[in-house]
Amino acid sequence: MSKTKLACIIATLLLIITGCGKEKCPTEPATDPSLAADIQPIFNKSCAFANCHDASAAAGLDLSTGKSYTNLVNAVSINNPAKVRVIPNKADSSYLYIKIIGDPGDGTLRMPIGGNPLSANEIQLIKNWIDAGAKNN
Repeated sequence: MSKTKLACIIATLLLIITGCGKEKCPTEPATDPSLAADIQPIFNKSCAFANCHDASAAAGLDLSTGKSYTNLVNAVSINNPAKVRVIPNKADSSYLYIKIIGDPGDGTLRMPIGGNPLSANEIQLIKNWIDAGAKNN
């Protein structure tokens, strides 16, 4: 085997072993995510804090730990009573999902307002959680 071929093989193996280097490799979001392990951390980081979706939320949507499930699943939106916040197994019809993707047909601002939009993986996790039945797990 030539030195060039051997060097290419070694370089390829090193790339495979080290994966994506210092950056975390992108992963596919869980298809059946857990509220506690996957979804609540997103709410805690991006939604459930002062002047947004905590215990003092003006629209009554408290997304803090222990409150988010009851306030979301099969709950009618106070801002838009024609919408249900989370309809299990139907992310595309759930107001939460419509708000975080920024559906222009909704006529309201994309959530979180004033903050960075959720990442594509975070949005997909929430969609997957809803489409998997929006379980309280």
